[in-house]
Formats: sequence, C-alpha cells, structure tokens
Amino acid sequence: MKIEDTALTHEGLSQLKGGRSLILACGALAREILALKEINKWDHMDLTCLPAIYHVYPEKITDAVEQAVLKHQPNYAQIFVAYADCGTGGLLEAKCNELGVEMIQGPHCYSFFEGTETFAKISENEFTAFYLTDFLVRQFDAFVIKPMGLDRHPELRDMYFGNYEKLVYQAQTDDPALTEKAKICADRLGLKFERRFTGYGDLQTALRDL
Repeated sequence: MKIEDTALTHEGLSQLKGGRSLILACGALAREILALKEINKWDHMDLTCLPAIYHVYPEKITDAVEQAVLKHQPNYAQIFVAYADCGTGGLLEAKCNELGVEMIQGPHCYSFFEGTETFAKISENEFTAFYLTDFLVRQFDAFVIKPMGLDRHPELRDMYFGNYEKLVYQAQTDDPALTEKAKICADRLGLKFERRFTGYGDLQTALRDL
C-alpha cells in the first residue's frame, strides 16, 4: 500500500468518526429510539443496546455501560448514554462524567417519558402508583411476573402490591391492543387502571439536542 493511500484511509476514518454519533441504550428503549430515528431522519446516529433485563438488575448497568463506551469510543465523535439513573444510585452519572459522555437526566425511564419536571411534581402525590411503559406492557411476564416469582407463588401478589392503588400505563404509542393488555396487567395485580399518553417525552428532546 502506498503512503498516500494510507493517509487517505486515515483521513476517511477521521471524517467518518467526526460525522457520527452512537446512542448506547437500554434494550427496553430500542423500539422507541429506532422510531425516533426514522421519524426525524437522524441518519447520522447509530444505535447499540445493552440487555433490557438490566432493568431488573441495575447493579450491572454501570460496568456494562463503561465497557461499551470504551469499546465504541474510538469509532465515534460522540456517544450518548440513553439511560437515566435507573437504580444505580448515582454511580452511572459519575461514570459517565468520568468517561466524558452525556446521559439522560432523571431517575428512570418513567420520569423522562412523562417529562422529568412533570413527573417530579406528580410523584409527590403518587406514592401508590405502579408504572408500566409500552415495553413493560409487552414484556410484563418476563420483567414483572417472573422476576417477582408471581408465576410460581401468586399468593405473593398482595405482599408486593398491597400498598399500591393503581397501575399507570405511560403510553408511548396510541395502540389499542397495548392498552387492553395494560388493563389486563392491572387486573392481574389487583390495581385500578390509568392510561397516560406521554409519547417519547424527554427521550425525544435529549436525542434532538444531541
């Protein structure tokens, strides 16, 4: 290979890196982020996801994010972490600051779908609400029933949910089938049902600003 060919190759790689961003996301947000990419034609953004099951095991999130950022950082001009705190107790934010990458602000996805400021006000008087998103409605058995052992010991339902009063379905999409499934989820937990159409909330804003 000629020296000038090598130089052109390096220049091309530099331009590629300089023009692309990577969204490093929770797998539970994959459908929503892909929809936003398509709607807004954000073709300069790539998406890679960590396992959605970390929603149940938040102690795994920080290390997994660090490994993924270090793996992909050489190939991207910018990496955005599509996680909120998500139960890491501030560890994820500290790690993102250390790595020099941005992340979504807020305590969890329920907050940024509702809008972090709005959710902060609502949650002051909503201690007895159990929240589901589109993803969690679809994956209710895998992410709620089975991890809590309710498939094997349904009698534990009242122990887990006895202090809850309602299930709030934060709908990202206007899907009647999902709404009906969310109602069934509420019935299974013995809770009143409330649906709120949130759309993509602060997730859309954060990616648009990116």
